[in-house]
Amino acid sequence: MVINSIIWDPNDAIIDLGYFALRYYSLFFLLAFVSSYIVVKKQFIKYNLDVALMDSLTIYVVLGTLIGARLGHCLFYDFAYYSQHPFEIILPFTFTPQFKITGFQGLASHGGGIGIMLSLILFSRKFKLKLWFLLDQIALVVPLAGAFIRMGNLMNSEIIGKPTDVSWAFIFLRVDHIPRHPAQLYEAIAYILIFMLVYFLMKKYPKRLGFYFGMVIFLIFCFRIGVEFIKEDQSAFEAGMLLNMGQILSIPFILTGLFIMYNKNGKLNAEDFKAVKQ
Repeated sequence: MVINSIIWDPNDAIIDLGYFALRYYSLFFLLAFVSSYIVVKKQFIKYNLDVALMDSLTIYVVLGTLIGARLGHCLFYDFAYYSQHPFEIILPFTFTPQFKITGFQGLASHGGGIGIMLSLILFSRKFKLKLWFLLDQIALVVPLAGAFIRMGNLMNSEIIGKPTDVSWAFIFLRVDHIPRHPAQLYEAIAYILIFMLVYFLMKKYPKRLGFYFGMVIFLIFCFRIGVEFIKEDQSAFEAGMLLNMGQILSIPFILTGLFIMYNKNGKLNAEDFKAVKQ
């Protein structure tokens, strides 16, 4: 079993000068936003919108993602600790058991999703663009960005899968010597496939504004519920739960996606195409 497994122990830093380190996770995080920017920019050009708005949209989405993902982790996965150490939610260091620079360890995708939606609501109101249009465009690139993030998790040997005897199992040496599902890789592949599917459908079969936003969150969180069964729990309190926190938080997203798809199921008409501005 060990012979057929992939030994996984990469250095998580591409460049490490001691006082400065460029890590794979940071690189993949950057690639997530750069690739998303390029795709959404093409959509803005397609709808004859001012490309200069992309700079503001990027700031809104980046801040919404980071703030939402950070708060999501602290509230949903480690509330017991952060309720006693609230300043560590926003500060990149810890005071206990001793002062240590940690960076922002802990981001939750569900919180990031909520943060993105709230940031788009604010952006829509300020720049007078239809919210459903913005949600469609950002939803298109969410799985693409998610794939890059999961590759960063793979390089960090985090969010690992449960033990398995499949021939493609990974042994994450920084964790233990047990062959495990490369759950991060499963998610990255699934998200790329979702991106390709939705990109093709949006191009060939235009739907009412909002439909593809519903489809994306439905597909992503349906997969998320399934893949969680072969992933190790992210927090100790999840042990023994029928559904872990990630699965429980996915259910409202799935129901919301279905509701939106049902209500927005129709062809994109000329008025919708022209009226992306409020």
